[in-house]
Amino acid sequence: MSSIIEHYDKHLASVYSWMAGDIGNAVSRGQLELTDIGLLNNGAKYAVDLGAGFGMHAIPLSRSGCDVLAIDSSAFLLDELKDYAGDTPVVTVQDDLLNFASHLSDKPDVVLCMGDTLTHLPRMSSVTALISSVWEHLLQGGRFIITFRDYTKALEGTNRFIPVKSNESRISTCFLEYAEDTIQVHDILHERKDGIWILRVSAYQKLKLDPGWIKQQLELCGFVASVGAGLSGMVRIIASKE
Repeated sequence: MSSIIEHYDKHLASVYSWMAGDIGNAVSRGQLELTDIGLLNNGAKYAVDLGAGFGMHAIPLSRSGCDVLAIDSSAFLLDELKDYAGDTPVVTVQDDLLNFASHLSDKPDVVLCMGDTLTHLPRMSSVTALISSVWEHLLQGGRFIITFRDYTKALEGTNRFIPVKSNESRISTCFLEYAEDTIQVHDILHERKDGIWILRVSAYQKLKLDPGWIKQQLELCGFVASVGAGLSGMVRIIASKE
């Protein structure tokens, strides 16, 4: 089983924007999501996007006039972000998101950890460490926005095979294996080259995070948190430092 960094570097990063329906469409969805949350054009001055990827949320925030620090472990995805952002200023940093505080130029009034990024952390203690660090460095009155998939209810049998995206030259499928606190994700990619289908498979581990537990950890730090529905079936937690 690969680490999350190896999985993205060797398998997922090069097809990630294709899986998302191309960067332009994904950025438009990100803009709608941020508008729904109330983050665009509300006076936010400095935002940190943890696990920013190709900029689904970082680019709309920057376009709204907010200074944005985008952190991701994948250089490939950050290069896609910079290419698509063009003249829109986004500061990109390739690093572990747990190290975000060392890259801050000021206290942010918005911190994002969206798109299932939180489940990529290596252990539950890493989640609580991140929450504590965000609380420490977030501006008073700021917000911490989290989205992730709830894997606590295990799929069974053939339901564990999930079709992701396909066209005439690519087929992406996901297979899930459940353990007590984690889930092993197998990304299966068929690519047609010169008339021949080539199979690539890679697996990595995600955390099974209970939304109620995340809310509890946020509140133990001092956040006021609410749980609701996010984009594409994800859980959305909005935490305020009041």
